[in-house]
Amino acid sequence: MQPAGAATAAALAEARRLLAVGATPLELDAAAERVIVGLGGRSNFKLVPGYRHTLCISVDDDVVHGIPGGRPFRPGDIVSVDGGAEVDGWNGDAAFTVVVPDPARPEVVAAREALAAVTEHALWTGVATLARARHLNEVGAAIEDAVRAEGDYGILTDYVGHGVGRQMHEEPPVFNYRVDRRSPVVKPGLVVAIEPMIVAGSIDTFVRDDDWTVTTSDGADAAHVEHTVAVHHDGIWVLTAEDGGAAALARYGITPVPIP
Repeated sequence: MQPAGAATAAALAEARRLLAVGATPLELDAAAERVIVGLGGRSNFKLVPGYRHTLCISVDDDVVHGIPGGRPFRPGDIVSVDGGAEVDGWNGDAAFTVVVPDPARPEVVAAREALAAVTEHALWTGVATLARARHLNEVGAAIEDAVRAEGDYGILTDYVGHGVGRQMHEEPPVFNYRVDRRSPVVKPGLVVAIEPMIVAGSIDTFVRDDDWTVTTSDGADAAHVEHTVAVHHDGIWVLTAEDGGAAALARYGITPVPIP
């Protein structure tokens, strides 16, 4: 699965590089497609029935599954970019959230950057917990605790992480909150996408008329981040991070181990 993870990481890195005031989601989408194809893969988002794009790009109160369009990014937008690649029948899936700079509205930017930072912290708390966990649901409990400690943010419950392998979405579910149910044992061979979706208000959402875009019902800002993580005999490795997650995980006392 490492080539699929690397192609996913490269495509999202290119999208992040291009994301700026005046750029459009469609431009990011086309660039990500070129990167994935150039690395010998194909967009696994395009394999989802009815979806025709390489990325999902969600802005402001859109949480996930936003369809790329032609409206340029504006100063102060909070933007989540989600994408994945399939290479040789294996899949990667990842997402990031950034805030477009806006010197004219520092208070808006600060609030949105705080939301993005909380979501990023929740993700890496979950990844670090996976490295130590005996059961998968420990990840969701740790994510919930991390978010609650940062303030009054909402954790979406209608959408969760998932297994990744021959398909982009597989069992088991990876919750972003504490649940009272049995969960799989964490053992070598487990590969999951951990993806907290955090909002600044209510967790209630609706799907827009495009039948894809998930949006907060109260218009509150949203953030979404994600990585595909493999458990192997020697530790964990973040397949969709260029360094396996080493830089981010150092804060949490975890050193990822390359897959032999």
